[in-house]
Amino acid sequence: MSIAHTAIVGAGAWGTALAWLWGKDGRRVSLWGHNVNRVTRMQKTRENSDYLPGIKLPETVTVTSELPDCAGADLIVLVAPSTALREITIRLRKVISNPHAALLSCTKGIEHVTGMRMSQILHEAFPEHPIAVLSGPNLAVEIAQGLPTATVIASDDMDCAASLQGVLGSPRFRIYTSRDVVSVELGGALKNVFAIAAGISDGLGLGDNSKAALIIRSLAELVRLGVAMGGSVNAFYGLSGAGDLVLTSYSERSRNHTVGKRLGRGEPLDQITASMKTVAEGIPTTRSAWECARRLNIVMPIIDQVYAVLYQQKKPTAALEELLSREQKPEQL
Repeated sequence: MSIAHTAIVGAGAWGTALAWLWGKDGRRVSLWGHNVNRVTRMQKTRENSDYLPGIKLPETVTVTSELPDCAGADLIVLVAPSTALREITIRLRKVISNPHAALLSCTKGIEHVTGMRMSQILHEAFPEHPIAVLSGPNLAVEIAQGLPTATVIASDDMDCAASLQGVLGSPRFRIYTSRDVVSVELGGALKNVFAIAAGISDGLGLGDNSKAALIIRSLAELVRLGVAMGGSVNAFYGLSGAGDLVLTSYSERSRNHTVGKRLGRGEPLDQITASMKTVAEGIPTTRSAWECARRLNIVMPIIDQVYAVLYQQKKPTAALEELLSREQKPEQL
């Protein structure tokens, strides 16, 4: 696969970090953002001061607010919030001009109501194009600092996955490939829900013993729901499942952990979200995961309690008490 022009759709922290990563090697990259004022500022300063202050974009990166500027790219990377992906996909479908372009989803989420994964939305809009997903324990700020990172690219087309691995990977951005698109996507999406739970635990000051137990039981839930949704057990113990769960549950830089921690300290959700510049994907994904679990009749006590805190105004302390009062039984993984 020849990639002379890469377009990144979404100029948040993650999209900006990827533009920096792939642009610093002299590759031609277009970075699209929907906020015209922010884009104009980035064009002048070469810096995304809202999301990645201090990181200068290479001259090979063109920042734009015009989606047609991305239409002819050989690789189109989707880094928009999950709640906006379908709308952006519809817009992109109207302007795309390269019939051979590959699409790479870096968005971690599950669509509300439909329960669709991000790659399914892309397949629906672009049935003739090769489609892949990228997911792993990848904090944008650390990538933009040049710190070593590992991730996974999954695709039904292993030639596509291998080509992207060769083009996009580097010694400090190590890419593994997988054919298991379902598991890689679901692991990356569901871990955000449990990162909120881990943050709540920290906000309540429950200690390391409690948090370790919570995270390992979260992994059991992730596997249970993920398998019911078509994933495979072993894949969830990889980078995009267990690896990403550990990162987002412990890192102070994790948006979802931060949301949970502030909830645990007693802040109302609307106040938290109003103060954040970035999207915490665990908030909409909790609703989607809760819906999927009910459709599949899967018992998910941690997801149920996170949902109740986010969407039913349940107090975090009450959610904790309900989890602790569950019947004691044999451990199942």
